[in-house]
Amino acid sequence: MALKIAHIDTGISLRGGQRQLLLLAEGLRALGHEQLIVCLEGSSLEEEARGAALRVFSLPAHDPGHAFGILLLRQQLESMGIQVLHAHDGRGQTVAWLASLGLPIKRVASRRVTFLPADSWTFRFKYGRTCDAVIAISEHIRELTVRAGVPADRVEVIPDGIALPVSLPSTAERERLRAAWQIEEGNFVIGQLGAFTPEKGHDVTLQAFELFAERLPQARLVLAGADLGQASETLRTGVRKWRHRMLVLGDVATLSDFLPGIDLFIMPSRAEGLGSSALWAMAFGLPVVATRVGGLPEIVAEGQSGWLIPPDSPPALAEAIVLASTDSERLHRFGAYGRTRAQEFSAGIMVARTEALYRRVLERGR
Repeated sequence: MALKIAHIDTGISLRGGQRQLLLLAEGLRALGHEQLIVCLEGSSLEEEARGAALRVFSLPAHDPGHAFGILLLRQQLESMGIQVLHAHDGRGQTVAWLASLGLPIKRVASRRVTFLPADSWTFRFKYGRTCDAVIAISEHIRELTVRAGVPADRVEVIPDGIALPVSLPSTAERERLRAAWQIEEGNFVIGQLGAFTPEKGHDVTLQAFELFAERLPQARLVLAGADLGQASETLRTGVRKWRHRMLVLGDVATLSDFLPGIDLFIMPSRAEGLGSSALWAMAFGLPVVATRVGGLPEIVAEGQSGWLIPPDSPPALAEAIVLASTDSERLHRFGAYGRTRAQEFSAGIMVARTEALYRRVLERGR
């Protein structure tokens, strides 16, 4: 039986959570379910969802507390006969609860972030009382959520999914990107993807580069996912210093405009709910150096698909990069294993497990 599902996310930019929402919605559409994407007016998610021909309800801009938008959304939920309302961010869960209060709708909330609010009572109420199920994207997030007071039987782990490329990138794709980046074939290219926010550890990357720069004169660093103008002054200064060996791509339209051109993917994060960027890198056959934080150890297999290092340790990151650069056979072996491992996190598996959760929640209600 087809379901009627609404997804809500209140982010303005298109980051990991919003991309997962779109991936889920497209997968559920292929299974025949009717859906509504609830997002902010003028957001990147609104643009992407409309471009994907998904039905969209936009919360009005300049609406303090979404008071008017909540009333409009409630009318939309009733008129469509929505059965499941899935909130993909914290603020979205608040809007979802208020808009559906008293309606015969089951509420599901996703937890992606590792931080918990100082007010534990509010958190317990929000995720323990105002929703029927909580999706944690990793075992780490599940443990944090249960520790904060949400009943364990209400929290289910469903990791992020990825749409695996059918085949590994060709030599021609690699050469095309390197030519565009003005990087020679003999260079060892290290790539990092993510916004210039403290938890992503770009400062650790730059400090590590300082440590191995003389030992690896062929090393080049490519940073993707954000414009340099969004970085701190310290980071901008470091990149300018090494501009002859570093490249900042900004946002990339698709990961195939970035990952095929690099040799090693690094993720020196201070916090990660799961670390889907590492999954994408592995799907493209790349070995990974990641920190032992959050959900990353659930993805990266130490000594099989990459290296796990302590957070906030430029020396450890530098040593791992040097080791990787000197053993091409190991790089190839790690990349091959990583691609196999990434198949366990396919979008199809994520969609199927989420659909099954929706049905269980509805069955409990009956």
